[in-house]
Amino acid sequence: MMPPVLSLLMLLGALCSHGQAMSREERHRLRNQVVEMFDHAYQNYMDHAYPADELMPLTCRGRVRGLEPSRGDIDDALGKFSLTLIDTLDTLVLLNKTTEFEAAVRRVLSDVRLDNDIVVSVFETNIRVLGGLLGGHSMAVMLKEGGQHMQWYQDELLHMAKDLGLRLLPAFNTSSGLPYPRVNLKHGVRGPETRTGTETDTCTACAGTIILEFAALSRFTGDPVFEAHARRAMDFLWEKRQRNSNLVGTTINIHSGEWVRRDSGVGAGIDSYYEYLLKAYILLGDDLFLQRFNIHYASIMKYISQPPLLLDVHIHKPLLPARTWMDSLLAFFPGLQVLKGDIRPAIETHEMLYQVTKKHNFLPEAFTTDFRVHWAQHPLRPEFAESTYFLYKATGDPYYLEAGRTILDNLNRFARVPCGFAAMKDVRTGSHEDRMDSFFLAEMFKYLFLLFADADDLPFDVEDYVFTTEAHLLPLSLSTAPHSSSIPSNRTSEEELDDSNFDWTCPNTRLLFPDPAFPRNLREPIRSAVDKSCPRPAPYREPGMGRPPLRAQDFMANNPEHLELLRRMGVSLIHLKDGRVQLVQHATQAVSAVAAEDGVRFMQEMMELSSQQQKEQLPPRAIQIVSHPFFGRVVLTAGPAQFGTDLSKSSTGVRGFVTVAEPYSGCSEITNAEYVQGHIALLQRGQCMFAEKARHIQKAGAIGGIVIDDNEGSSSDTAPLFQMAGDGRNTDDITLPVLFLFHKEGNILLEALKEYREVEVLLSDKARDRAAIFKGKPLPGSLIEGKWLPGGMLYRLPTEEEEEERGVDVQEAEEDCITEATTPTSFEPTGQSQMSTVELDELAPEEVTPSQEEVSPADEDTSPAEEVRPPEEEASPAEAEADVAQPKEERDSEKREEPEGDTDSSSQSVDELLADWREDLEAFQQMEKDEL
Repeated sequence: MMPPVLSLLMLLGALCSHGQAMSREERHRLRNQVVEMFDHAYQNYMDHAYPADELMPLTCRGRVRGLEPSRGDIDDALGKFSLTLIDTLDTLVLLNKTTEFEAAVRRVLSDVRLDNDIVVSVFETNIRVLGGLLGGHSMAVMLKEGGQHMQWYQDELLHMAKDLGLRLLPAFNTSSGLPYPRVNLKHGVRGPETRTGTETDTCTACAGTIILEFAALSRFTGDPVFEAHARRAMDFLWEKRQRNSNLVGTTINIHSGEWVRRDSGVGAGIDSYYEYLLKAYILLGDDLFLQRFNIHYASIMKYISQPPLLLDVHIHKPLLPARTWMDSLLAFFPGLQVLKGDIRPAIETHEMLYQVTKKHNFLPEAFTTDFRVHWAQHPLRPEFAESTYFLYKATGDPYYLEAGRTILDNLNRFARVPCGFAAMKDVRTGSHEDRMDSFFLAEMFKYLFLLFADADDLPFDVEDYVFTTEAHLLPLSLSTAPHSSSIPSNRTSEEELDDSNFDWTCPNTRLLFPDPAFPRNLREPIRSAVDKSCPRPAPYREPGMGRPPLRAQDFMANNPEHLELLRRMGVSLIHLKDGRVQLVQHATQAVSAVAAEDGVRFMQEMMELSSQQQKEQLPPRAIQIVSHPFFGRVVLTAGPAQFGTDLSKSSTGVRGFVTVAEPYSGCSEITNAEYVQGHIALLQRGQCMFAEKARHIQKAGAIGGIVIDDNEGSSSDTAPLFQMAGDGRNTDDITLPVLFLFHKEGNILLEALKEYREVEVLLSDKARDRAAIFKGKPLPGSLIEGKWLPGGMLYRLPTEEEEEERGVDVQEAEEDCITEATTPTSFEPTGQSQMSTVELDELAPEEVTPSQEEVSPADEDTSPAEEVRPPEEEASPAEAEADVAQPKEERDSEKREEPEGDTDSSSQSVDELLADWREDLEAFQQMEKDEL
């Protein structure tokens, strides 16, 4: 018989042969790096932001609600209660920062007020503040019992938690028991005068992510009222599930219980409802929660899970997908599957997420089923790190340590700034947003530290605690804590089921992985799928269609003859405020039935050509200001051109000083050629074609061009990506790069030029880190006092010592594949009542080309003001506001900003397309409103 020690060594050897084992020294180095990164974020919050709720890491100051420009209802997470400090309390203990924890608790007790006259999100306040106070209390009690620290502590954090719980309770005063989404900390729910009590809808996660904190509060204090209200809300959601599919929708009416949004998934709007069902069983020991979770989970795996994808479906028609993209919040789900014991799909979904992360450096807020960016932001979300930790714990596979190293490296290379870590505004260009959410400190560093730490590195056994959705630590001993028997069990005979899904709830990983290569075998095909997602087949074309009198590829919006032909076919052209034009066809307005048929064919050809051209669309580019005093810290998101130098094929980009061309329009020969020569010329949009501008500055000797939008107030924050097309002729003669800036970003560049006279920029496919920009040269030092930029942004640059401490990695990021995928769009000619619309970008008198179109069929009742757009266009806050003014609800689960993907639709009738697109439109508008 083989000695036990020898068999263990053979097993480890097999593991190492399929995943390079990480040395103990390297794990310790990464563990220490996590602590250093936490210190950088936490100390900058304390130095520059406290007692504000959050740090603004680009401007090195605190975000105080009411003093900073409003971000809408996103700011409902902020309650002037030093949010980041409270959210970070138990992270300090886990990272062995006991002295800092004790000082932080004293600060909370002396400085934080919970009776502010301010409206806050019930959901966010529960998971971040109440959870933070309870996690801090748990840690304080644990340390006090250890006999060395916190001997003075007399449950003060728990008293604060109860005070906050009582302030949240009025939100539960509804007939259903589901809470209002917002409450005033001082006045409760008092109606319109306090902007509370008027809402009718809430997201499922918002109402279903209460039980852990409220039950813990009840059991810590002995007051059953909190747990009772949380259970009532959970019971109501369970009763309102769709009985055939056993799925829940994303948004529910808190009074009637009707589903407002019927799409169902495991991401934003629902995610933590499922998480809290399973964890409520773990924390409280009530198998009713496990039973409900298992029933939901079986439906998720039947309808939503399409390994490695997790796609939303309609609760009443669960076999039909509700959208063609996924949001980043579903990245928590593999970790939940590990707790459930279903490891195989967890490995598959995690691998898909990992490959998308490696492709874009971070997980975009939303991405398509062929792994392209749909929403480009990344607010430093921790869910992928969370699942990475749980999978490593379950499998012991060193592959997941490498995934953790990737997360660390990308945070340091792309998100780290002198005053902390800045959220990514666009993962494709590397531009930053001036925000560092509290969950970054509460969750990200916990999971990364646990991933690399040894058991002796931890001040307590984490197996004795359950992690809330905000990664706060609640002791499992609460399951035996006294609680009132008055809390109803709400068991019904219907729920007394023999559920086979109870199997494997507590898995034995040795039985799950008899073959050490098993996880790798699951991952390999997924890596190939993501890598090969770019080349796509040619788009489908409906055979046998006749040619209309005007071909879509020949259409020009400023050609009077073309406009007359459109009129005869019943097609009208509408100018939109954002510079685009919309084509609308009313068959009844055509001069004859034959002309109406020609119009239908023209519209179909326009849509087909749009689908074909979308394949050639390019991702955004970056304009990085590299001269004093910016030194690469300012990155502007720019639109690409379909002509000139392809920056994605240049490893260095094009670098030069900028100068304003004369004439500014660039529509005639450049008169200041002596200044333009060898420089990057600034031009204004309008009056002629983009290609014509490019030829003029190229003739003058420019090395690049930047076209600035003349539409005042336009911004990449609120407008879809703009792509400059050619002029219909061969543009091979244009050899310099030309990029497009919206007005807001262009104004930053112009103001910098006005103030500093010499401004040098780098035109590239994505932002470069400073070590790459100044390779071989000394890195510039810091500004003495920082510098204000137009738009109110202050940038302070790091010193050389700070850069050395960072250990900047100059390795270039893996380049994105730039081939955009398309899916065939079918348009069925129908009767006289049909109206169809096509939206194009108008180039003043410049030519409209199909690559700038967005196609959207609409029915006869749709007026231009009520146009139905593909969901991809609904993402920008400005556009969403213009269409439907409604509130937004945020989460650690938030979703917002502009989606920039292609619209995919299979061959369907116009009515079916319209119905599906309307549901997607509602989904986007609700996404702004739900846990955002």
